[in-house]
Amino acid sequence: MTKRVAVLLGGRGSERDVSLISGAKVIEALEARAYEAVCVDPLDVNWIDQLTTARPGAVFNALHGHWGEDGRVQGVLDYLGLPYTHSGTTASALAMNKQCAKAVLREAGIVCPEGQLVNRFDAARDHILPPPYVAKPNAQGSSVGVMIVPEGASRPPSELGSEDWPYEDEVLIEHFIPGRELTVAVMGDKALTVTEIIPETAFYDYEAKYADGGSTHRLPADIPQPVFNRCMADALKAHQVLGCAGMTRSDFRYDPATGGVWLLEINTQPGMTPTSLAPEQAAYAGISFADLVVWMVENATCPNGRLPTPGVLRKLGED
Repeated sequence: MTKRVAVLLGGRGSERDVSLISGAKVIEALEARAYEAVCVDPLDVNWIDQLTTARPGAVFNALHGHWGEDGRVQGVLDYLGLPYTHSGTTASALAMNKQCAKAVLREAGIVCPEGQLVNRFDAARDHILPPPYVAKPNAQGSSVGVMIVPEGASRPPSELGSEDWPYEDEVLIEHFIPGRELTVAVMGDKALTVTEIIPETAFYDYEAKYADGGSTHRLPADIPQPVFNRCMADALKAHQVLGCAGMTRSDFRYDPATGGVWLLEINTQPGMTPTSLAPEQAAYAGISFADLVVWMVENATCPNGRLPTPGVLRKLGED
């Protein structure tokens, strides 16, 4: 493989700023390891021409959110025949659709919060579920647009009915799971460790994820060994049954009062910023940031046609 790598960063999604930071760190790591990094921002209408002109040996996808991790840019790269990092078209699209992904994960025996997919205007008129519950866009990442409706709330969040609502009209209403926030990164065929996230904000929102001092990370998490093992096993199984590749990160809630563990979502494009959890877990496992980036590039593929576990999809089709 040629040592020229095109780094996709920025883009037009709501997580553009985070993607720019991730991409800059990736470029820095690549250049430190004698790779030629070509920066490509899909905000430029000529970005596909830039990719084909660069003729890279691989594409590092540092995009987030819509047009980054939802299968769209992956489909373009499949069409161009360019190997790229992270998951393929099908797995990316499936994981980004929270409700569909959880249906597949439940069929695989992984416990996820129960919820309903509704129009945001219906969710704004009256409570779909008794509070407390969570309202969030069905296809956004990084906790973008997530709202916690507390117990005793008289009305749903007014933002759901606003003309300025910047997301899709389909929202997911889920039962609120109390407890501790845990996460597990999977690298290839191995779960790395469990991190407990202690946010400084009310919950692990966008600010807690990316602002300096927004949260405290404890790794490995100080939790009972059976809970630790369960998170590790479920993260790896989620990665596999959705047909993911490269690195993913699965987020969990653990309720010490009941001992319950729920997988909240799987992220097929973990952040690569200085506060990001996946690189932090890799470092704990003895893998430097530069080594992690090189591993992703050297394992870049063109995984068109990589599907979730066939038996799971057949079962869903019968329901």
